[in-house]
Amino acid sequence: MQENSRYAVGIDIGTSMVRCVVGHLEAEGGAPTIVGVGTAPNSGMRKGVVANLQGPAAAIDNALGEAERMSGYQVDYATVSINGSHILSVKTDGMIAVGAMDHEVNRDDLVRIEDVATVGKIPANREILEVVPHSYRLDGQDNIKDPLGMTGTRLEIRANVVSALAPHLQNLQKSAEMAKVDAHAIVPSVLAGAKAVLKEQQLENGVAVIDIGATTTGVAVFEEGDLQYVGVIPVGGANITNDLAIGLKTDPEIAEKVKLAHAVATGHDTNEGINIKEDDEVHSFSTSDIDEIVEARLDELFDAVNKELKKAGRAGQLPSGVVLIGGGANMKHITDFAKHKLGLAARVGRAKGLGGAVDAAEQPDYAVACGLMLVDGEGHGSNSGTNSTRSAKSLSKNSTESLKKVSSHAKKILGKFKV
Repeated sequence: MQENSRYAVGIDIGTSMVRCVVGHLEAEGGAPTIVGVGTAPNSGMRKGVVANLQGPAAAIDNALGEAERMSGYQVDYATVSINGSHILSVKTDGMIAVGAMDHEVNRDDLVRIEDVATVGKIPANREILEVVPHSYRLDGQDNIKDPLGMTGTRLEIRANVVSALAPHLQNLQKSAEMAKVDAHAIVPSVLAGAKAVLKEQQLENGVAVIDIGATTTGVAVFEEGDLQYVGVIPVGGANITNDLAIGLKTDPEIAEKVKLAHAVATGHDTNEGINIKEDDEVHSFSTSDIDEIVEARLDELFDAVNKELKKAGRAGQLPSGVVLIGGGANMKHITDFAKHKLGLAARVGRAKGLGGAVDAAEQPDYAVACGLMLVDGEGHGSNSGTNSTRSAKSLSKNSTESLKKVSSHAKKILGKFKV
């Protein structure tokens, strides 16, 4: 790669797997070309939260090393994901006086009103990941989407604030630093996935993204081009695998194969027998037993998703339905089950419009990594590439200062999420 090549990197730090996507940035306005992908099994995380720094650090290093070898870039910076039920979405408002009658609203005013809308309303142990302005009110005029340049004296805001517990955010950043990579921004997984799979019309009409990971399921609701709600449920695809392992009296590795290859999740009328070959040994199971186990856990999962949609006030009221991403979206007929349980249209989401090595990246479990890469490209499209592999960097930065920098970058980048 040439010295002036520009790249963007997304690292999806999941509980069971770490996935990395490296994209080459073309001229302004052009879609990134995927030039490297990498994946590695993860350990040391529990339900999206770091429980052991060394486990995620090693997984990030392995996945990133694979992507680096494929792309030829040396990666020192990336946008990474955060997950877990500690991620919250809160509605808030605020008001400021912007000046005399002839004063035009400027960017400093917008920053100031966001501070007013968040200070004292978000607990001190939480870091703000995103402030999404739903609407502004200027001197009594309602439903203003962008007041920049307008004239007035009193500015009000209604916004949605997404935050995460500061210790979890800091531990995630430390794991990335141990892998010799600095985080440009830290983005909730489900929001990154939405970035990759949603179209503008869906964002306007009303849509929910459901990110079914190994031990968590993220739900993000969008309407009128804005993020309306985010929630994370502590149940995921690994719970289905464990249920199958217990119910079928088999190993989790075999249960995972059964889940992906034969768990139809819509029921069978006949009690067929299926066979799974593992280490030259054939294991036979009843289809009806598989469906009974899977449907019980999926019932619980989508009941919890529906509760999240009710919290957002959008249960059964999303014209563009739901889009399923994550490893759990690979289950057969999962969309049919979602339609039945949620009463909404459902489809599996895949990252589209990206050139290059897209075979793996078009799978629903790579949607989050692709979205992170897109966010990284929008906010930091000036990273230069070299032909080196992993570099040894000093990790002597002050963690608190780095965390503040990441939080600031996240607010700026995710502000571009709105359509």
